[in-house]
Amino acid sequence: MNNKLLPLAFAISLASLSGCDGDDGQNGTDGINGFNALVSLTPLAAGDVNCTFGGKQIETGLDRNLNGLLDADEVDTTQTQYVCQASQGKLNASLIGRYESGIFGASAAEIVAYHRASNHSYVVNAQSGTIDGISLAGLADTPATTSTGYTLNNLTKSWSLDIAADTGLTGLGSANSVAIHGDLMAIAIERQDEAGNSKQGAGIVAFYQLSLTNAPSYLKAVSVGALPDALTFNHAGTQVLVANEGEPTDDYLVDPEGSISLIQIHESVPADAATHIGFSDFNVGGNRADEISAMIKLNGPGASVAQDLEPEYISVSANDQYAYVSLQENNAIAVIDLMESRIESVIALGLKDYGLANNAIDASDKDDAINIMAYEGVYGMYQPDTIASYAWNESNFIVTANEGDARDYTGFSEEERADDLTLDPNHPQYAAAQDKTQLGRLKVTTSMGDTDMDGDMDKVVSYGARSFSIWSQDGQQVYDSGSDFERITAAILGDNFNNHNEESKGDARSDDKGPEPEALALGKIADKMYAFIGLERTSGFMIYDITNPFDVSFVDYIVNRNFDIEFEIDGDTLDGQPELAGDLGPEGMRFVAATDSPTGLPLLIVSNEVSGSTSVYQIQLQ
Repeated sequence: MNNKLLPLAFAISLASLSGCDGDDGQNGTDGINGFNALVSLTPLAAGDVNCTFGGKQIETGLDRNLNGLLDADEVDTTQTQYVCQASQGKLNASLIGRYESGIFGASAAEIVAYHRASNHSYVVNAQSGTIDGISLAGLADTPATTSTGYTLNNLTKSWSLDIAADTGLTGLGSANSVAIHGDLMAIAIERQDEAGNSKQGAGIVAFYQLSLTNAPSYLKAVSVGALPDALTFNHAGTQVLVANEGEPTDDYLVDPEGSISLIQIHESVPADAATHIGFSDFNVGGNRADEISAMIKLNGPGASVAQDLEPEYISVSANDQYAYVSLQENNAIAVIDLMESRIESVIALGLKDYGLANNAIDASDKDDAINIMAYEGVYGMYQPDTIASYAWNESNFIVTANEGDARDYTGFSEEERADDLTLDPNHPQYAAAQDKTQLGRLKVTTSMGDTDMDGDMDKVVSYGARSFSIWSQDGQQVYDSGSDFERITAAILGDNFNNHNEESKGDARSDDKGPEPEALALGKIADKMYAFIGLERTSGFMIYDITNPFDVSFVDYIVNRNFDIEFEIDGDTLDGQPELAGDLGPEGMRFVAATDSPTGLPLLIVSNEVSGSTSVYQIQLQ
């Protein structure tokens, strides 16, 4: 048990102060009889606002009406204390709710947000350009079993928001992100440009007012940068921050600049226009050009630095002073000073050394085996997708899900297999790179690795780091999960490790980015901070205790997927029975604190892109 507020000894000492009068005082006169001090103990159920996992409430006061009971008006609220259940113990995540859209392979469940007042989850149905409101009122009292979890469908959709119809705007494309603060919801939508290019125009953020019982009501649309890929509110709810990716067309003839948009919120009313923060100062000849490290991958043909940098995801520091933006294709993070509306720095994340034993990988999908090996001279770019942040000891730390992503367009591609590279003959993997059962199948970049500029590759550089990392605000890595994800899934799933999310085929992604960590959420439970990391390809999510960023520990791997089900999803073509396979491709996550949860315990809501399902897990300590 943990004491909260005052020590229990105080209540005991107070209870002994009864029946005193003035006879014992120095030269005192007779006093009136004293009042008895009473103590009341009230059990608290799990989910109580003061004790997340239950405990006791201790109230004290004087029995002024002499009835032997501690009445409500006799409680001294300044002395109330709580003795809470200790937070130590095994964290358990149980599937208690699930919604099936019945749409497979069409991004029907990408990013997810949660509205506390109405107990609704709002899920991006990306390609349809809609947002689905799913009621969590049907959450089960008991967890689903392993077998029933694959097809659980106990949640219902209350409504869908047609953003194009609500805004009356033309040229809108996919919805990419959703965020909620209080009763205000913001949705990021891409838009075509004047030439008809599908997502190279200025996108919008559509705002909706949420209510307790009714469907959301449309408020307004605010123009932002090209391809708004992610958005979030700051913690105070006074700003919406948007990461505008500015992705090029497939022929690479149109390449908008990446940017950050800030939309001010005053008394829950969004401003009519956004402030835009760009990267043009970092262009060649710009006043900050010398701040761009050679380790930042800039390889778009004919692109300026501002065009090449592609903001992917955005997180805000606990004190609302900074925003952290993942520049995925560039293997970098931008730090934004929100007080000055200025880019403070662009940080190169460097390379992960796969030659170290604790960073070993399985690099082949053709070896018919689990073959996790260290490869000297082979590296991975971290290239985070989802990014989060938290404070520890009054310092800010950045958490990244290191998915990786290649530029692979008709007009330009940097992607090759390792056996296609011209390697320096002295490279330690010269022979292994020609063997498809070892390194030859690994997907690598042609834009990095020739360190001596002699025309052959001195380093083999691949995409992603198959891990999650924690960084200081100035870009120093303080933790990386190394080869945990592949080793853990290999031990648990056996031949099904590094599976594909569009078919049941184990080891199918070993050559490409392994389990591919993408989704990420942080949640504080009692006195501990946890990271939940979704594995896009293998499916399921990892849980780590990151309370102390310098003392991180693995907690559990949770997966709701039936690997025995044969299926294949290829665009609109479905073979087999994907509806029986469970949850495929976790793309987004939202942690719900116990105080906001309809069950009184913390929840993790997971949107699964490929299966089009939304799953709700209840988190508790055992």
